Amino acid sequence: MKPDSAFEPRLAAKKLLREARSGALASLIPPNGDPYCSLVNVATAADGSPLLLLSKLAVHTKNILADARVSLMLDERKQGDPLEGARVMLMGTIAADSDPYLLRRYVWRQPEAEMFAGFADFAIYRIALTKAHLVAGFGRIVDLTAGEVLTDLAGAEALVEAEESAIEHMNTDHREALRLYATKLLGGADGDWLCVGVDPEGLELQCGRTALRLAFPQRVTGPGPLRAVLKTLAEQARAL
Repeated sequence: MKPDSAFEPRLAAKKLLREARSGALASLIPPNGDPYCSLVNVATAADGSPLLLLSKLAVHTKNILADARVSLMLDERKQGDPLEGARVMLMGTIAADSDPYLLRRYVWRQPEAEMFAGFADFAIYRIALTKAHLVAGFGRIVDLTAGEVLTDLAGAEALVEAEESAIEHMNTDHREALRLYATKLLGGADGDWLCVGVDPEGLELQCGRTALRLAFPQRVTGPGPLRAVLKTLAEQARAL
């Protein structure tokens, strides 16, 4: 079988990771290590690390407090036979993280969580990835390292610091551009699209529970280059 030169496993895995809003979390029940799987809502840190908002009362939380090893499966929720769609299995260890910035990133993607995110028994948990397994169709099964799935933030500190203000600016002053990105460049349905994340490799768009990833043509590390690339992409969308 000839190799599929158009298939880029790293990009496919990153797209699934950034666009997923829910997934299946596998953990181990103590003391025997029996497998346990649960449905969880998902967001990502700036580098792509999966973020979960978990209650201490949940079985999966009790499991991970005893054994931090987990696996998280994300899929593209394709219409028709779900086995024909792409999915990625992310493996690593999970731990609570009290960084308030991670909570904000989670709520941007899961706004309904804001009403209970401050409850004492809830906390943000971050998965430290060790490896991933991508299944993206016949002949498209690839094992990936954590470095191939995550986004390198080195040198992009200015962009990470400016993310919240950039999101507010785009959602307040450039809502039409966001709609054009989603509908013209990404083939999304028309709707009220919002920006819910920015990182060196792309922009996250969301309308209701639907998320789309707008990849940048080149790496962006600060607010100035971000404005320039978004302007260029908006011009391309309008031309279509």
